[in-house]
Amino acid sequence: MKSAIVVGAGIWGASLALRLADEGWRVTLVEQYAPGHVRQASAGETRLLRCAHGSDDWYPRMAWRARNGWRDLEERAGEELYQEAGLMWLAHREDGWESRSAGVLAALDIPHELLEPAQAEALFPGLRGDDLAFVLWEPNAGVLRARRATQVTARLARAAGVRQVRARAAPYGGRRVVADGEVLAADRVVWACGAWLPGLFGDRLGVDIEVTRQDTFHFGVPREWSTPPLPAFCDYEQSAYGHGDLDGAGMKVTSDAEGDPYDPETGGRQVSAHGEALARDYLARRFPSLAGAPVVLGQVCQYALTKDAEWIVAEVEDGVWVLGGDSGHGFKHAPVLAELVAEILDGTREPDARFGLRERQPVRGLRTSGRTAEG
Repeated sequence: MKSAIVVGAGIWGASLALRLADEGWRVTLVEQYAPGHVRQASAGETRLLRCAHGSDDWYPRMAWRARNGWRDLEERAGEELYQEAGLMWLAHREDGWESRSAGVLAALDIPHELLEPAQAEALFPGLRGDDLAFVLWEPNAGVLRARRATQVTARLARAAGVRQVRARAAPYGGRRVVADGEVLAADRVVWACGAWLPGLFGDRLGVDIEVTRQDTFHFGVPREWSTPPLPAFCDYEQSAYGHGDLDGAGMKVTSDAEGDPYDPETGGRQVSAHGEALARDYLARRFPSLAGAPVVLGQVCQYALTKDAEWIVAEVEDGVWVLGGDSGHGFKHAPVLAELVAEILDGTREPDARFGLRERQPVRGLRTSGRTAEG
């Protein structure tokens, strides 16, 4: 029987462990805290599932397939993890990022529409759209219950036979891991440790991962804003995104502009006044009737990103793999990415060079933030 150690029980690590177990591997999943712990990027209350990625067509294909993967996971778990409320891209220019995205979606036959601002205002009462050129509408996009999905995936992995070890892990040379003094070995070792990867591998990665602090906010809204579910929205040029109230946690409005450098282990988890000011400024401009809404939930997350926002899926030495650089647009892909990586580990698929250990150049376009560096 083939064996694997997966270090990190965020959504990528837990999904991969589940996939490998389903395919008959003997799997050990190592996590220093509990799956879904608040230090994980995967433990945010929600994450968006959307297909638009500018001019790129690889990620839209993945995201469209992942939608079905999440539905399969829901059926297996017996609970709803994904609310398909639709998503609006708020376009400020006729020929911008949203227009390029629409062209790709059309080529891939992924459902979408171009709406007049007034039509978008009808979909999301309270939305101010008088400064918009148009709205790109993805009817099959929506919101994932991120933390719950991570916990459920880890639970399903355990039920599938994955051994879960709660310990702090470190590389031990070759296909070995030392976990709180215990040395573990397997045919494949996969490090899916998010913001902890730079500290574990340093220059061995050959690619910079920038870890930044990202404050997220949920605002209290009137009851009529909670039912029926309101869509998600992304304002690429303003680097802002959010969605309607979900499960009573409030309406999410968050800046996606890159935050300050951050240490996931020692950094504080109290949201900042500056972060709240950014979110409130956007709320006042885009949803003016909610300008004074109270914050009902605030979370400090972290992004761990490469300069071009392309992922890392690469072998650092024989049988030892690293997965990362996914924050900001990686969560939604997890079910399909797990399938892809399982095939790579099994030797039936070659890793894509775009995810290799190479120097990256700053590029914008894959995330929801148009304020990233221009290549």
